[in-house]
Amino acid sequence: MSSGAVSGRTLWELIEKRADATPDALMAVDEDMATMTFLEFATEAERAAAGFADYGMADGSVVSWQLPTWIDSLVLVAALSRLGAVQNPILPIYRDREVGFCTEQAHSQLLIVPSIWNGFDFESMATDVSRANNVRALATFEDQRAADPESEPDNAARPVAMQVLVSDRTLPQGDPTRLPPMPAQDDSTVRWLFYTSGTTADPKGAMHTDASLAAVAHGMGERLALVSRDRSALVFPLTHIGGITWLFASLQSGCSLILMEAFHPQRTAEVLSRENVTLAGSGTPFHMAYVAAQRKVVTPIFPDVRGFPGGGAPKPPQLVIDVRELFDAPILSGYGLTEAPILTMASVDDSDDELATSEGKPMPGVELRCVTASGRICEPGQDGEIRARAPQLMLGYLDASLDVDAFDDEGFFRTGDLGHVDDRGNVVITGRLKDVIIRKGENVSAKEVEDMLFRHERVGDVAVIGLPDAERGEMVCAVVSAPADVDPIDFDEMLDFLKNEGLMIQKIPERLEVVDVMPRNPSGKIMKQQLKKEYS
Repeated sequence: MSSGAVSGRTLWELIEKRADATPDALMAVDEDMATMTFLEFATEAERAAAGFADYGMADGSVVSWQLPTWIDSLVLVAALSRLGAVQNPILPIYRDREVGFCTEQAHSQLLIVPSIWNGFDFESMATDVSRANNVRALATFEDQRAADPESEPDNAARPVAMQVLVSDRTLPQGDPTRLPPMPAQDDSTVRWLFYTSGTTADPKGAMHTDASLAAVAHGMGERLALVSRDRSALVFPLTHIGGITWLFASLQSGCSLILMEAFHPQRTAEVLSRENVTLAGSGTPFHMAYVAAQRKVVTPIFPDVRGFPGGGAPKPPQLVIDVRELFDAPILSGYGLTEAPILTMASVDDSDDELATSEGKPMPGVELRCVTASGRICEPGQDGEIRARAPQLMLGYLDASLDVDAFDDEGFFRTGDLGHVDDRGNVVITGRLKDVIIRKGENVSAKEVEDMLFRHERVGDVAVIGLPDAERGEMVCAVVSAPADVDPIDFDEMLDFLKNEGLMIQKIPERLEVVDVMPRNPSGKIMKQQLKKEYS
């Protein structure tokens, strides 16, 4: 990052330092051209913090919120930070069951939602969730009293009812002069609860600190050579850990954020073009949309772009080639998880070959090891499960019983991802432990087949999945969507193409399914469990 960078171990410290360093610099602009400077950001945050203090929120209060990527949502984050609240950002795709689970497990005291957004009634859902949570909490309390009638609990033990606040680009306001002093905290103070977006089980709540997010943002800023004149796209849910990371990065570097409340391929490209984006993130489906938009016109849609940060989902090597050819700029991908964000990231100095075939080198302070199924450390270049210790690693899960399987005896986090470190120190992800298809006893890497199919001109997106099969154990099935205005590939074409590319016969899919749009979660990962359920 540039000499204009500021540092801090807490979010509020960064907010104050940035407001002092560059008060009038643009912090954020949205699709409707609303803007906010860094000084305005700090000032509005203090007013909102005072409003939330009047609402009963204080140091340690757990606040869940499920707002779109609005400027006011950024202010909310800062306001809660000023109070020392524990924030639980919830992905916008979560509904009654998931929101109820997260808020109940976290013991949330306040749930903040929009009224109706993107066609969904969040207010009604939140009201139902609050009512159900409060009834269960009171019932549990009464059961405990009945089980031990001689021990009358005091009033402090009575559960606090979760409130609901509806916020449509408005936040409570109060007098900042009445705010209490900034609460003390250290690197072990939990300030964030991020829930993973699993599709087959209850979400897992990862406990993070301001220090863990500051560390990952600093490393990302170094790899991207982030400077104050950069204008970075924040076009995915702010409630994702990547959204909060970009807030930290903006405060550290002084760069501006371009906000979209919801990603729309054509509209988002137009807004980023209008706002002279320099870093057009933030992942495979976004980059695919930008490629499609650029191919429709002759003039550059992003004339000032210098990089395409990415993460959250695997990238086909062909996509890296396409972006370079169309924009003369690299995809700078990173690899990480909600539990340990951006463990590795590409650098602006990496070669095109490194960018296409790897996820960059480990971030500062990150320790990685690859481990075989038998628990042995892998030889150089040998695939194994990637395990990590890092400054950005979560403290643990909110449900501590999950930590037993999550960490090994030396404190390394088991990522569940397969890969290796190449001879240049880059991490190469080759699949998931559970994303290996076993066909007649032979292991088939879904990613290998996906990367190959993505090179076909009539394949716009692809997922390779294993389906139960009596004869083979698992059948290899390719699910594809076609590029815009192009007929999808058919089965015989797929066979001929993969044979000509030299893929082993045992790995060639026995089945092809065509979809209009590939289902992806907010991180950009294809929802393979949904596809498996549909086609099994």
